[in-house]
Parts: sequence; structure tokens; C-alpha cells
Amino acid sequence: MAHSPTDHPASAWSVFLIFLRLGLTSFGGPIAHLGYFRDEFVTRRRWLSERSYGDLVALCQFLPGPASSQVGIALGLSRAGYGGALAAWLGFTLPSAIVLILFALGIAQHSTVLPTGALHGLKVVAVAVVAQAVWGMARNLCTDAARITLMLLAACAALLQTSAWGQVAVIGAAAVAGLLLFKPTPPAAHDTLPVTLSRRAGAMWLSLFVLVLAGLPVLAQL
Repeated sequence: MAHSPTDHPASAWSVFLIFLRLGLTSFGGPIAHLGYFRDEFVTRRRWLSERSYGDLVALCQFLPGPASSQVGIALGLSRAGYGGALAAWLGFTLPSAIVLILFALGIAQHSTVLPTGALHGLKVVAVAVVAQAVWGMARNLCTDAARITLMLLAACAALLQTSAWGQVAVIGAAAVAGLLLFKPTPPAAHDTLPVTLSRRAGAMWLSLFVLVLAGLPVLAQL
């Protein structure tokens, strides 16, 4: 049975169990994970609307790091506060981390056990999973010829860019084109992500983010 948009899990533990199940069953990279999240939290549980999810994905794609982890943290924060954010990250990331470590140790000790071509087969399956996830989100976000054209142009430009700054430029150009070509629609009453965060806390986390983003490259050089 689908949940209403106002239903909240009882605790961070509930969020952890939901994301743990997703972490144990979601195959593929961050793009595929976003497709699984959409099916779980937009279609089935109705935690947020399609438009809110699209906005959240767009924001997290712009930030450094895997977008699926950031979307999961934001969803956990919206349902159970900071405890929910931590629970979502642990539940979704922990299974993959454990399996990856065990797999790496097993390959190091028993490299001949893995059949030839097994890793290549996993890559082929991952491509299919990612393609299905992209197709599912594209049908809801690219709804007319203008949006489809902008999506194709941005995708081609991003594939041709080899530097991170080039891809950032593509994102910025697409944003400007979107502002000029598409008129914003009036937001619905439930379109905002229900995250209760004070201005002071938001400023603190933003300052910490900027400090880490700028400081880590400097520390790497030192």
C-alpha cells in the first residue's frame, strides 16, 4: 500500500532498515541508485513529489561526490533529522562497503577462482541497469521536444569534455538555457522537501562544506 506524502517513519531506525534493504538489493552505480530511489520514495512510498525529487537530484548532481549518497542523506534528513541522515547513509553504504572489501580480499587471495570474463559480464549488466534508470527518469523530466533537445545537447557536450571544469560549464550553460527557454510553473503545496533546518545550522554546514572543499586539495598538495 502506498504511503501518503505526510507519513513519517517512527525513528531513524526505520530509515536505516529501509535504506539497508535498498543497499542490499540495488545493483549498479549512482545513476542506477537514483532510479531505485525514485521507485521506492516517489512511486511507492510517496515521500515526495516527482518535481521535488527531480530538484533534489539536480542539486546533488551539482555537488562533488556520488549523487545517490547525497540524495539518500537528504531523504533521511527529511524524515528523521540528523539521525535519519546518518542512518540512511549507513544503511545504504555499509552493505556495498563490506561486500567490496570482502571481494577485494578474496580476489587477492584466490584470483584464479573468478572465471575469465566475469567482471566484464558485470559491467555489461551495469550498463543495462543504468540505462533503465536513466530512461525511467527521462520520461518524467524530459516531457517535450525542447527539453529532450536540451538534454541531448548537454549529454553530447558532457561526453566530449575531458575536464571537470568543462562539465561544470555544461551544467551552467544548460541552467542558463533552462531559465531562458522554460517558464517556471507555480509550485504545488507538497513540492517542497520537508527538511527543518535553521538558517544558523544551514550557514554552519555550508561553511564547513566550503572549508572542506577548498581545504582538501590544499592538504593533498602539502
